[in-house]
Amino acid sequence: MGNLIKVLTRDIDNNAGNFFLDFENAQPTEAERQQWEQVSAVLEEAMSILQDLQSYSGAGEAIRQAIQQPNDESVQEKAWSSVVPLVGKLKKFYEFSVKLEGTLHGLLGFLTSARCSPTQHLEQEQALARQFAEILHFTLRFDELKMTNPAIQNDFSYYRRTLSRMRINNLATEEENEVNNELANRMSLFYANATPMLKTLSDATTKFVSDNTDLPIENTTDCLSTMASVCKVMLETPEYRSRFASEDTVLFCLRVMVGVIILYDYVHPAGAFVKSSKIDMKGCIKVLRDQPPNRVEGLLNALRYTTKHLNDETTSKQIKSMLQV
Repeated sequence: MGNLIKVLTRDIDNNAGNFFLDFENAQPTEAERQQWEQVSAVLEEAMSILQDLQSYSGAGEAIRQAIQQPNDESVQEKAWSSVVPLVGKLKKFYEFSVKLEGTLHGLLGFLTSARCSPTQHLEQEQALARQFAEILHFTLRFDELKMTNPAIQNDFSYYRRTLSRMRINNLATEEENEVNNELANRMSLFYANATPMLKTLSDATTKFVSDNTDLPIENTTDCLSTMASVCKVMLETPEYRSRFASEDTVLFCLRVMVGVIILYDYVHPAGAFVKSSKIDMKGCIKVLRDQPPNRVEGLLNALRYTTKHLNDETTSKQIKSMLQV
């Protein structure tokens, strides 16, 4: 493990973040293995979810034709048969978000337990820290793809409208449909959110804290702030950045840093932007702004529009100015 971590000149627990977290190669210790294997199966599914979402082209043309020719039965049937399998995919995405919530609870339970400090957890349990990072990376990537694909909500809206019409005309039963009414309501709420996976993770982290009343909230917030610091230091320190085998790891680190900032902002009572925050927000924003704009605009927007406390009076004018809000 020593070759993965290099503590800089100061004490590690006073300067959380001054060590190298190996996002590319960290392997589980025996203590981590059982939890790691459970999360690993979920992350494999996450990759296929992203591939399906990336290739999601929607049924826009068939729906347009159906709206323009409401009395042509064959056109209506074609639109319906185009939309139903797509809604099956949307159902799969939604059900995966529910699974991800449970997975996150298990990981946080491991990484925030009282047996050692947050920094020691991340240092000693690098494989689980890497998996937590991969969940955050997946979450932001999923939401980026969803935000730029209006077909998702258009398809689902058409599905619900058509289903409602079929019910009125007694043409449909719950059993025959890909998505029953109760599930459709939950999916509607999920997809109505601009960043549905991030909301799932924020809610799940908040629920983890409220469910574990015996665990000080600092165990969770310190884990998140330490991870943000680690990412920031690795990105701004040439010695660390040069260790990345792939340039993709830079974007991975940026996404993870933004993800943990957003979670911290939801979980910590005062949020991430106050002066007393354990996250160096100015430093993190500077790291983002130092990247090519086309690479980080989505991440800057995530900080602008999906955090909870950015617009509070306690947020400094400098931070607001850096984020152009």
